Amino acid sequence: MSESPVRRSDLKSDVHGTLRQRPPGAGVEAAFLDACTQCGDCAEACPEGIIAHDADERPFLDFNSGACTFCHACTDACDFGALLPENEWLWKGSVDKSCLSLNGVECRTCEAHCDQRAIGFQPQTGGHAQPELDEDLCNGCGGCSMACPVGAISFKKTTPKTEVHR
Repeated sequence: MSESPVRRSDLKSDVHGTLRQRPPGAGVEAAFLDACTQCGDCAEACPEGIIAHDADERPFLDFNSGACTFCHACTDACDFGALLPENEWLWKGSVDKSCLSLNGVECRTCEAHCDQRAIGFQPQTGGHAQPELDEDLCNGCGGCSMACPVGAISFKKTTPKTEVHR
């Protein structure tokens, strides 16, 4: 599967057919869409309140409201097989050029909100600091995105190592 960047603004609208970050356990998009009944049980079960619905009433993660703790309450609430705990979480963060630090403004808010310590900053000449995201440490929880004052954190879906087939 190819990588597809998803910006925080894209999570609210699907203008260009952008992949949405579905709740943990969603797996392959086509299989998720086939199995999801739009019942809303996953959103009701989410203690973080970060599951919203798109125009088709399908659930997606809205990191403007918070970060995912991967508690799997959404997966446990899904009785239709749309969310399976065996499916890998395939999302990783990425920092784009609108990052304040890249533009000479001291900001490390994303780093402070990353419990995984996946984001660090490398000092550069001229007073800038280069954000560096370790994809091996990033769990795609959205904590950095929620905290970023300019929405410079986007997400990409990576290639699955394993996938449960329905």
